[in-house]
Amino acid sequence: MQIRRGMCTKECSVPDPCAWCGLDVDVLETKLRSLPSATATVLDKALAGQDLDADDLTHLFGLNDLEVCALFATANLLKTRVHDRAATYVVNRNINFTNVCYNACRFCAYNRPRSSPEAFLMSAPEIARLALEARDLGATEVCVQAGLSPDLDSSFYPRLLHAIRDAAPDIHIHACSPQEEVYWSEKAGQSIRDYLIELKASGLDSLPGTSAEILVDPIRSAISPKRITTAKWLEVIQTAHSLGLPTTATIMYGHIESHRERALHLIQIRDQQRRSHGFTEFVPLSFIASSRQARRRNPLIRSVQTLDVLKMHAIARLALWKDIPNIQTSWVKEGLEIATLCLRVGANDLGGTLINESIAASAGANNGQMMRPCDLRTAIRTSGSTPAQRDTLYRILRSFEDPASDPIDPLDRLDSPLTPGNKQPRRL
Repeated sequence: MQIRRGMCTKECSVPDPCAWCGLDVDVLETKLRSLPSATATVLDKALAGQDLDADDLTHLFGLNDLEVCALFATANLLKTRVHDRAATYVVNRNINFTNVCYNACRFCAYNRPRSSPEAFLMSAPEIARLALEARDLGATEVCVQAGLSPDLDSSFYPRLLHAIRDAAPDIHIHACSPQEEVYWSEKAGQSIRDYLIELKASGLDSLPGTSAEILVDPIRSAISPKRITTAKWLEVIQTAHSLGLPTTATIMYGHIESHRERALHLIQIRDQQRRSHGFTEFVPLSFIASSRQARRRNPLIRSVQTLDVLKMHAIARLALWKDIPNIQTSWVKEGLEIATLCLRVGANDLGGTLINESIAASAGANNGQMMRPCDLRTAIRTSGSTPAQRDTLYRILRSFEDPASDPIDPLDRLDSPLTPGNKQPRRL
């Protein structure tokens, strides 16, 4: 049957997942008593603020039918405890400055070898120009990530950060994933700590917690043999947090991992947050199988449907709600309709405007590269929440109680993404 309330047109195998949402805790606990005891026990533990272990989380990933409704309602209630009716977004710009990468991950459709006629590299001044343009359009953040190009030396990132900081002194620079940090620090002959200190001095404000994929090494080795290990990813995160550099945390799911491996990943994230306290948000990212990737010898196959996406966000809320208050849903991965629905099952953030997005688009995501603030506010209201604009660190900049009083932001006047700089294909 279809998910109702006008929020989604995709097929779903369970009753309306919002039917139980909005119940107060006493009514919900009464309903839980009608469920199989194993499910009721796990949901009761979550409501009581107890930690869910790997067995508990694995059990939740396998739920169906009315038990899923109870899961969604529990996640929604826990979200409301933390955020009341608010849901947020950030005005930001993505800048992916090169698609040349030596890693050649099995899941990636974005990377190109340096010999490819489609290979490109933006210069530091061009990237700085894009950051300034974003700031003038109301962005408070630029997110800068790219492939691991052997043609760049280790001084490129510090020079790039200085260029952005000089061009837009007040913009938050969110850049250099753990994978990039390890690559560039090794190239510089520096420790992870020393290179992060240099990046921070050059203008870095926070790091994206991408390249996490699944924090289980056999899975990492299977989908990307050149990826850093789980221990190395956690080392970068620990070091960044110790230096006062916050990060996000992510999971890329829906390929070859099991339910238990998703559960183990969530526990790794929770345990790391208790050690270092620097994660600002957790972002589930479902795997997108591209036509380019499918032509490879051992292609990865997308193994999730809409229901799996909703469960991932709900279970993340139950696993992390005491430690990481913000669960972001990705409209660029899931589409705005499904992302909006995620706001009713545990997520509290709709992500950013992006302005440009290359990586998911290269994999075949057809959800666009930019979302106007007015569209994000409309989606948030559709979910039953009150929209608020935040910054990277989740400080509220503006709340929008009355739609009639909404401003017209500079990005609201744009109908399509801006040209993302000088990206003419060229041999490097």
